This record gives sequence, C-alpha cells and structure tokens, in this order.
Amino acid sequence: MARRKISIIGAGNVGAFTAARATAEELGDIVLVDVVEGMPQGKALDLAESAPMLNFDAHIIGSNDYEPTADSDVVVVTAGLPRKPGMSRDDLLAKNEEIMKSVIEQVAPRSPNAVLVIVSNPLDAMCMVAKRVSGFPKERVVGMAGVLDTARFRAFISMELDVSVEDISALVLGGHGDNMVPLPRYTTVGGIPIQMLLPPERVAAIVDRTRQAGGEIVSLLKTGSAFFSPAAATIAMVKAILKDKKRILPCCAYLDGEYGYHDMYFGVPVKLGTNGVEQIIELELNEEQRGRLDKSAASVKEMLSKLTVK
Repeated sequence: MARRKISIIGAGNVGAFTAARATAEELGDIVLVDVVEGMPQGKALDLAESAPMLNFDAHIIGSNDYEPTADSDVVVVTAGLPRKPGMSRDDLLAKNEEIMKSVIEQVAPRSPNAVLVIVSNPLDAMCMVAKRVSGFPKERVVGMAGVLDTARFRAFISMELDVSVEDISALVLGGHGDNMVPLPRYTTVGGIPIQMLLPPERVAAIVDRTRQAGGEIVSLLKTGSAFFSPAAATIAMVKAILKDKKRILPCCAYLDGEYGYHDMYFGVPVKLGTNGVEQIIELELNEEQRGRLDKSAASVKEMLSKLTVK
C-alpha cells in the first residue's frame, strides 16, 4: 500500500517541526517547500538522516518549486511572515494574503483532492483566502487554531493544579486572536468541572493568559513566534484526517449559518476525518459566552472585509 503524501509549504520553524512530527509518527511521505534556496533541501536531508535513529520509513523531499507536491493527500500551509514584538495578527494581513494567494494558486491545481490545513496568520482570514483561491469545497479547507488555543488552556490549568494534562478536557472557540473565547463551562479535570477545583479569579486569570499566550511567547523570544506547540497542534489535525479518526477538535471552519454566522471562517468544534470537516458541532452557550463570541466574530468579520481576494 502506498504511503500517504503530506506537503508542507513553508520550511521555517513551524513547517520543519511539523515535518519532524509527521515522520516520527509515520503519517506519510513528506514534501517540504520554501522559497529560500537550499533551506527546504537541507532540512529535508537532515530529517532523513535522523530516520535510522528514530526508526521511521518515509521519503522526504525538499524543494523550491511545487511539482513534487502533486497528488498530496494533505497540504499544510505555514508560509508567511511571523509575528514580531508589538505586531498584531491584523498587521500581518496584507503581506500574508499575498503569500497565501500565491501558494494556493500553485498547490490547488496539483492536488485537487487534498485537504488544505492552514496555519498561517491571521488564521481566520488566511483560511478564507485559501478557500476562495482554491475553489475547494468548504469541508476541505480548515484552519489550525482552536487545537492550539485549547492546548494552551489545558497546559495552564495543568500548571495551576499540578495535574496531568491528559486528564484535562477543555474548549476554546472564536477567532484566533485576543478575542478568542475559552469556555470554562466546558472544561473538566478528570471529569470534574474546573469551577469545583479553582476559585473564579484563578479561572479568569487562566482564561486571560490563554488569550494572550501567543503574544507572551513572541515577547519572550523577541525574534520569532511559537513553533513547538503549533506544530504539535497541526499534527493532531493531520493525523485525524489521514487516519480518518473522526476526532472532535476545535478548528477554524467555514460557517454558513452555524452559530448564526454566515460566510466566514471561525473557531468551532468539528468532527475531523478523511473528508476534512465532516460535521460542525453547535454548543449551547449562555448569554455571557454568546456575547464574547459575537465580539470575536465581529473582529474576524472586520478583518475579512479588508481582504482583496474576493
């Protein structure tokens, strides 16, 4: 049986670590593409040379053009400018829209049946660009945000309670930005509601830190942004797709009436399988949660209105 094929566009830190995770889990053969001459080839060769020690079998190709990506099962797009200190995700919009358009124009015709997993920021807008340029059905263009935001929420709860992350179940909805909506109401530790384990002020502090988590890392690194956790979150999605796991994960999905929103990408719980987004799950929200979600949706809609790709 032929191995599945995963193309990763953008061989920077997130792309390279995504490739490393994909090979370590033997999810398929890898094509790593970047505009910088020699970089994807060098990282691909370095990764291939780790195979005898990590015991994986995969063909790994680095390239500056898109021909090797043909007939990919999944295309992960991490290409784009990273956030820098003092820069909001909105600041990235114009430049990364141009980059995303160029990438999708290359990959979509070569892999017409692929699922596109978008990682580039500002995430919600970049998903819309990918959908519009590719012409793919909405199910096969999905963004990585909620998995990462939820993982950060879980990590901070684990640090606070000194318990295993494995026992923490949580959910973050909304746009991938400072207006994201962590949901303590849907958060449990070993099945116990978080409100029974932490006072309200500590829950509120963790929620706030989750919203600022990406910026916290940017301010610490000073010359880049997070890459270990985004790569791990991306692999959780790629694995769900390639292995048809039907996982319930918070992803950036196209909404056409769900939650009362239309014609926009937004973070919601979905069933993720071989066809991409196979179901959008609508949660019952209280008035406060709905208000926060509407605020997040408004900021996403404002950003989408600035796109030049229609």
